[in-house]
Amino acid sequence: MSDQPSSPPSAQKPALRSPGSSQSRFQVDPVADAPKTPPGSRSSAGEESKSRFRAVNFLNPSDAAPDAGVNGDTVRSEASLHSSTGGLSHFSDTHSSTYYLRTFGHNTIDAVPNIDFYRHTAAPLGEKLLRPSLSELHDELDKVRQVTSHRLCCLPAALSCAIVLMAIVVTSITGLSTSAIATNGFVRGGQCVIICVPAAQNSIIRTTLTLSQVFVCVCDRLFSGGAYYLISRSLGPEFGGSIGLIFAFANAVAVAMYVVGFAETVVELLDSIDALMTDEINDIRIVGTLTVILLLGISVAGMEWEAKAQIVLLVILVAAICNYFIGSFIPLKSKESQGFFGYNAAIMMENMGPDFRDDETFFSVFAIFFPAATGILAGANISGDLEDPQSAIPKGTLLAILITGVVYIAVAISNGSCIVRDATGDDNDTIVSSLENCTDAACTLGYDFSICKEGGCKYGLLNDFQVMSLVSGFGPLITAGIFSATLSSALASLVSAPKVFQALCKDKLYPGMHVFAKGYGKNKEPLRAYVLTFIIGLAFILIAELNIIAPIISNFFLASYALINFSVFHASLANSPGWRPSFKYYNKWVSLAGAVLCCVVMFVINWWAALLTNGIVLALYIYVSYKKPDVNWGSSTQALMYNQALTHSLHLTGVEDHIKNFRPQCLVMSGYPNSRPALLYLVHAFTKDVGLMVCGHGFRRPNYKDMMNEQARYQRWLLKTRIKAFYTPVFADDLRQGAQYLLQTTGLGRLKPNTLVFGFKNNWRDGEMKDVETYINTIHDAFDLQFGVVLLRLKEGLDVSHIQGGVSWPKWANGLSLFISDFNSASVGLSSDEFQTSQEKAPGMKDLLVSINIKDFDSDSSKPPADEKLLTASQQFQKKQSKGTIDVWWLFDDGGLTLLIPYLLTNKKKWRDCKIRVFIGGKINRIDHDRRAMAALLSKFRIDFSDITVLGDINIKPKKHNTKMFEEMIEPYRLKEDDMEQEAAEKLKAEEPWRITDNELELYRAKSNRQIRLNELLKEHSSTANLIVTTMPLARKGTVSSALYMTWLDTLTKDLPPILLVRGNHQSVLTFYS
Repeated sequence: MSDQPSSPPSAQKPALRSPGSSQSRFQVDPVADAPKTPPGSRSSAGEESKSRFRAVNFLNPSDAAPDAGVNGDTVRSEASLHSSTGGLSHFSDTHSSTYYLRTFGHNTIDAVPNIDFYRHTAAPLGEKLLRPSLSELHDELDKVRQVTSHRLCCLPAALSCAIVLMAIVVTSITGLSTSAIATNGFVRGGQCVIICVPAAQNSIIRTTLTLSQVFVCVCDRLFSGGAYYLISRSLGPEFGGSIGLIFAFANAVAVAMYVVGFAETVVELLDSIDALMTDEINDIRIVGTLTVILLLGISVAGMEWEAKAQIVLLVILVAAICNYFIGSFIPLKSKESQGFFGYNAAIMMENMGPDFRDDETFFSVFAIFFPAATGILAGANISGDLEDPQSAIPKGTLLAILITGVVYIAVAISNGSCIVRDATGDDNDTIVSSLENCTDAACTLGYDFSICKEGGCKYGLLNDFQVMSLVSGFGPLITAGIFSATLSSALASLVSAPKVFQALCKDKLYPGMHVFAKGYGKNKEPLRAYVLTFIIGLAFILIAELNIIAPIISNFFLASYALINFSVFHASLANSPGWRPSFKYYNKWVSLAGAVLCCVVMFVINWWAALLTNGIVLALYIYVSYKKPDVNWGSSTQALMYNQALTHSLHLTGVEDHIKNFRPQCLVMSGYPNSRPALLYLVHAFTKDVGLMVCGHGFRRPNYKDMMNEQARYQRWLLKTRIKAFYTPVFADDLRQGAQYLLQTTGLGRLKPNTLVFGFKNNWRDGEMKDVETYINTIHDAFDLQFGVVLLRLKEGLDVSHIQGGVSWPKWANGLSLFISDFNSASVGLSSDEFQTSQEKAPGMKDLLVSINIKDFDSDSSKPPADEKLLTASQQFQKKQSKGTIDVWWLFDDGGLTLLIPYLLTNKKKWRDCKIRVFIGGKINRIDHDRRAMAALLSKFRIDFSDITVLGDINIKPKKHNTKMFEEMIEPYRLKEDDMEQEAAEKLKAEEPWRITDNELELYRAKSNRQIRLNELLKEHSSTANLIVTTMPLARKGTVSSALYMTWLDTLTKDLPPILLVRGNHQSVLTFYS
């Protein structure tokens, strides 16, 4: 649909005619085809196609035969001069009775769709043809060159130590990870009298866990929130939100575990003096309930009271441990019948082997023991109350692990060396005969406990839970130590869980939880969260079985530690410059090994509980990911995404483009993104998850601060409306300059736009023609840069910014008044505060709410009917399309973009009910042949279609009244040079280059008639289509005036349903090769 390119043999240019010429003074030399074939040569349909794509040359008017009849963009190939009826020439008038028999496109080198354009170079079934390039069709005549186209239990002492060591390994790796995170700047403290006491005192019963927190805390400032804060600020809200919830729950359940441990000891003491209130289980419940109420009172009183209580408990605990070791060196004869003989090598060797009973295994015992090592996060959980947490957490954590590890191992070895597994407690069970046949350690020491093999013994390592009291120098002090250990741990968990939960609720990741974020008093104590923790703990206390409660929380804690370790590995892997922990004794691979080990242990302990835990974490992760919380914590996930994006972008630059991987990457000249919603939503429909979309905007105000603020605000608007696009503003004087800047600079590597999209200028006749000149030149610039071009026209228009202007907005919120999130609802609200960055949100700024009620337009006399129609039209591409058609008028082959865009649209849910109908030009006596050829081509492209229409009457003369309307449209823009002096005409043409000369109008008469006729056919066949996609006519740069080209576009698209004018860059974007 363009006049043909050519290669001038002697650099001939379009020239003004001399005054004496009988023709117009503004004469453009016509272009002729290559030398004709000799008369009588055979011309098949394939040859007819090939003849259009040969190199073309300028034809000197003086050399042309007077009757050649060459007009405008008419280029007769030798094949077009012969009909299929015997080679009769049709040199008749353009609109004679025989003209319509010719093949559509015979009078232009713009190629009609042909399967041979899409073949490979060495295709076996046919010869590959080369369509004319965009430069050949579009460039100025004096710039056209001949272009060469390119092809394109009871445990043994050893296993007891193994369990302790395994817990130490898990928690030590986690502790190293926590140390690094803690020293990277996360930590910010409140005030507390003692720095290391919380970690040290918890270390005695929960030691091995503390290592996990040190690494995280040293890399950033840590507010209150413990593991949740560490993980969320390292890995992002998705991981933090999911693990924070179960970690807070695990701490709440841990309160129950420690309180039940305390209650069991109390009940045993009551049972020993026959003072049970009811029975053992109910007494545990009663004692546990009273205990947790007491602990709640201490916790609510504040951190000062909690710290003082922990110091007292720590002193008692240290005294109890010392008491045990002192007693282990003082064997008494009276204790031998109960299994305690003092340190003995035989006992040690006997206890080194395994002896699991009652279906217990190594990992089932580990699951019960592990919660005793879950105190490593105690310091991080109250980090907001520490004065110098960056120093206290690493030191207290690592020291706690060291102390607890040594204590646990020492106690395991000591017990295994002093006490036999089974004892009767009867002093009479001695051996008086020879000891030569003894098979166990007790026998060699003069006791016969063989009856214990039948069960029923109450003493020994396997049977007596109070065995440490037996060994100690003063038994009641061990009981006090047990009380101290359990109450200390319960108190720490009761303090930790509410603070973690409060931090989680403050971030508003889950709905309905913000009520628990409220703090009371100067330290913002989470009293509501305390009550919730109390209720959860009390519910599990009523279970009253320690061996049931312990495995429940083991998996939750292990999941937390796995993510803390993984966060360190992830942050190290992301290699962000902001990752600078002052704690250097870590290795990312050790952290990864710790994470893997935690996961493995979870499944070994209880595979179904591990699956359940991971399922809960995954479900919470998916929920937070779906909600996309509006937070920016500088997580390692963001850093790693940047690394990956950069790496992949660089990798793509080294990969040559391939047709199969073509994607429409659109630069949309949208202005403010929400000012042309119809344009935005339609382009988003075929680029979403497929290609790049950039909203370009030219600012005329040279204010960089405003532009940067607008860029951040509108990018957030795009994210909020779930439009996957970028917003890029530039300073420019007009549309053309802005488009030039954006066309040249937008993108990175392969992620660059290849298609320019903007709206049709509906009101072009009402404005200044210099704006039309700018508009048309923007199209020319895109073609010069080998971009495809897409224009969208709606009868009602696209720009709704003047409707928005009717609302009074503060300066900072300019342009944000229109936001339609769901056109099926009657009223839509927008809080513009949502679209501000954190820097832009001023304190005390109230949300600004604007509602647009579509139904109210009926009763609102202040809204013109035109605005109502415009607003309704602007919504049509956001809602689901009703059953209908997308009519594709694939008139000329632009590489396949005209066909690809409708195909991508029909793949989307909103357009799925629309069927593709294809319309092509053709000969009236070859309609069936052309239809079958197009059907074969579409089938090879694997593109579904509902119908193919061959327009055999496309070449006939348009109706007179339509032609008259066209003439009236161009009348104000004609130069009419024949009615004025040459000098005056040249001056006027120089001042107003958009004017249409008489010669130009005559030269392109056939092309003008084609646009009129196509509009008639579009109204006839596609008046009810949901969308029309048609080939965009080309105008040769420097030859066709802006006014004439704009008239063509207007004439072609007027009074139609939504219509897309598409012109690719003439590089194939479709292929039928896999």
